[in-house]
Amino acid sequence: MSHESHVHYIASCKIPRILLADDQREILQVVNSILSAQFMVVGTAENGMHAVELAMNLKPDILVLDISMPVLNGIEAACRLREMASRTRIVFLTVHTDPEFVEAGLAAGALGYVFKSFVAAELVPAIWAAFHGEIFISQDIQLP
Repeated sequence: MSHESHVHYIASCKIPRILLADDQREILQVVNSILSAQFMVVGTAENGMHAVELAMNLKPDILVLDISMPVLNGIEAACRLREMASRTRIVFLTVHTDPEFVEAGLAAGALGYVFKSFVAAELVPAIWAAFHGEIFISQDIQLP
């Protein structure tokens, strides 16, 4: 194996580093248990401002972010990270099914949008898609 292909192989085997942000501790625990088998969860935040601070300090590959959170909501947090030139990719995990929220999330720079009701089936594929720079949107979303 050449050095170049060996480096590519190692890079492709990287375990994504995940930051979780949700104001409900039970959700954080459930999501952490789902993700910890395949990913490295590097931290959790219970409000949008803390999520931004942790994302800038920990530099995770992916931020799994709720929309409705105190201090700073998820859309605002995503916008702030984009303004700060963060390379962290965002996947929203939310109860909001309205297409306007989906559009706002994508406009804020998110690559993924998953309904909490589909967390077990869709969050892992959404994270892998975002990790590879691809968009993932929950199956039942109807965009105009």
